[in-house]
Amino acid sequence: MSWLRRNLVVIAGLITLAFLILPNLVVLVFSFNKPKGRFNYAWQEFSLDAWRDPCGVADLCGSLALSLQIAAWATLGATVLGVMVAFALVRYRFRARSTVSALIFLPMAMPEVVMAASLLTLFLNMGVQLGFWTILIAHIMFCLSFVVTAVKARVMSMDPRLEQAAQDLYAGPVQTFLRVTLPIAARGIAAGALLAFALSFDDFIITNFNAGSTVTFPMYVWGSAQRGTPVQINVIGTAMFAVAILLVLAGMLIGNRRKKQAR
Repeated sequence: MSWLRRNLVVIAGLITLAFLILPNLVVLVFSFNKPKGRFNYAWQEFSLDAWRDPCGVADLCGSLALSLQIAAWATLGATVLGVMVAFALVRYRFRARSTVSALIFLPMAMPEVVMAASLLTLFLNMGVQLGFWTILIAHIMFCLSFVVTAVKARVMSMDPRLEQAAQDLYAGPVQTFLRVTLPIAARGIAAGALLAFALSFDDFIITNFNAGSTVTFPMYVWGSAQRGTPVQINVIGTAMFAVAILLVLAGMLIGNRRKKQAR
């Protein structure tokens, strides 16, 4: 009992982690399945057919490429705007600063269906045709809050004396920003960008409201679930999960190497 009390937090953490990873393991296993019917819900036999031809289902890779394209542009737009907003909120004092800060965080607390319906109403009233551009604008809108949150936390922890020291050494404003401010804030910017990319690629509710006839990968998965889930969806899901793990491991290795060099 004493051992259990000492390690209760660790055990609970491991159980929670296993619960979170288990669905991904199920997706991995069923990516090697060869179902006899339309639905890939019961194990039949081992096969590599789906891995050999991940684009074997019509429009699957097209919707995947569209989602990646939207996520990349939304990440770029939200990151650029989010960095500027975060620096403005931390470094400058202006009227309605607290109001602007509250409005920035409002999309994070607002239900997605409310924001989706609001954006749809705005686009319809403006006479904008629903499609690629409406999805992109909507994704930038809701990803912006997450980028501002990540970058703002990093900027608030920065020591302004480092920038002052660079200016004392005759560095100009641009040189100070590029060589001192930006490298220090890079981790927060990278975290916000990765979060924005994941949220944009994964979004369904806001996209479904503002997509029109455009079909992204989450919308394709939802539609295919109604008529039969192809194994290739599991293949792409497994590949995306593997890429995410590799990125996390790469970040950890780079961070550990920098710590060793700093010592």
